[in-house]
Amino acid sequence: MARKMLVDEELTQTNHEEAHFDFDLFVIGAGSGGVRAARFSANFGAKVGICELPFHPISSEVIGGVGGTCVIRGCVPKKILVYGAAFGGELEDARNYGWELNEKLNFNWKKLLHKKTDEIIRLNGIYKRLLSNAGVKLFEGEGKIVGPNEVEVTQLDGTKLSYSAKHILIATGSRAHRPAIPGQELGITSDEALSLEDLPKRAVIFGGGYIAVEFASIWRGLGAEVDLFFRRELPLRGFDDEMRAVVARNLEARGINLHPQTNLTELIKTDNGIKVITDHGEELLAGVVLFATGRLPNSKRLNLEAVGVELDKTGAVKVDEYSRTNIPSIWAVGDVTNRMNLTPVALMEGTCFAKTVFGGESCKPDYSHIPCAVFSIPPLSVVGLSEEQAIEQANSDVLVFTSNFNPMKNTISGRQEKTVMKLVVDAETDKVLGASMCGPDAPEIMQGIAVALKCGATKAQFDSTVGLHPSAAEEFVTMRSVSRRITVSGKPKENL
Repeated sequence: MARKMLVDEELTQTNHEEAHFDFDLFVIGAGSGGVRAARFSANFGAKVGICELPFHPISSEVIGGVGGTCVIRGCVPKKILVYGAAFGGELEDARNYGWELNEKLNFNWKKLLHKKTDEIIRLNGIYKRLLSNAGVKLFEGEGKIVGPNEVEVTQLDGTKLSYSAKHILIATGSRAHRPAIPGQELGITSDEALSLEDLPKRAVIFGGGYIAVEFASIWRGLGAEVDLFFRRELPLRGFDDEMRAVVARNLEARGINLHPQTNLTELIKTDNGIKVITDHGEELLAGVVLFATGRLPNSKRLNLEAVGVELDKTGAVKVDEYSRTNIPSIWAVGDVTNRMNLTPVALMEGTCFAKTVFGGESCKPDYSHIPCAVFSIPPLSVVGLSEEQAIEQANSDVLVFTSNFNPMKNTISGRQEKTVMKLVVDAETDKVLGASMCGPDAPEIMQGIAVALKCGATKAQFDSTVGLHPSAAEEFVTMRSVSRRITVSGKPKENL
């Protein structure tokens, strides 16, 4: 049966030459975006092949695994460790709720690590079954593109297989970046951090992004001494400045040592651990040094330049609004395109690709009102514009509503940690432009807020919504007083 392809709002019919291809679609990379695109394309009737590197918790240029970064060495195992680390504070808080606990509580890192590994192995199997049930042919090995319609898969034994495909989709994700400093080989990335054999007694983390902040919370929550070094005045560049300051205060209150505006310049191996030297002349010893200094698109072994696929200076695959490269038969989704590097975004891009190419529906990914979370302890979650972004884009005054309060749970436990919520509103239209929250359950609450913003909710609609009591979430519908008003002529605050 002929399949339909809809691109740039032009409906075309595939012709009889389709029969000359081994596959309608061949996907390189079986992470979140690749698996979604492969399954949905197969459900539309396409003959689909997909290749992925062999499974291992720690990736390399020749090791990966079906499920990709998120499932194997990213979001899922990270969240499991966050859950484990959060129990430390919960157990402390439990004493004022009547729980009589021994003064010394023992933690078994190897048990948590084992449970984490069991779960990612289980999910790896589920992803393989999802592909099989959809009729997608899975190849284990390294894929590369050798022509506009030809891929080559190098199997584990070194043999090479060549297949033709009407469409090729690149979905190879990204990999952790290491800074070019002397002794950088002594440091680890988030891959290794999720699979350490022993919990470090003292950890140094270099980076100010969400991965750095999350691992600082994890290791501190499990009892390690943690020093967090970052280049800016505050961590989490790109997030709302006010909320960044809240996260920094919480990290310090939980016992994490912050070193703002500081770079690491050298690592030296010693008998007592790794000596860390900074650009301020500081020296300290650590059992582990984690580099959380960003990720780079995983594209260099795909032979893309030889085929003529355009890349940007970071190695990201350049694509149009439909995820198509400059080569009409080659497409790309997910982190390898370096657009918005989140798992649900890769899923959206994969879905839109399948609808566009095989589903007869012109579908562009929509990057507006995408919620995200930093799973620090407590977490930060946001959707829409930050205050700084709203001011920069404003055509009218910007209204900011904030709520800063002690959660009910803390009034009994005695923990001195405020929850902070924020709404950014267009003064002229009353439309809610952005929402932020730092506090327990923030990501769970923000998913619902994201639906409201996607639907174009106004502040009046928030105000007219009855709160769910007693809950922290009800604060989002009870913020009546304007905290500040920024005029259009007002200048954005300096990005710290």
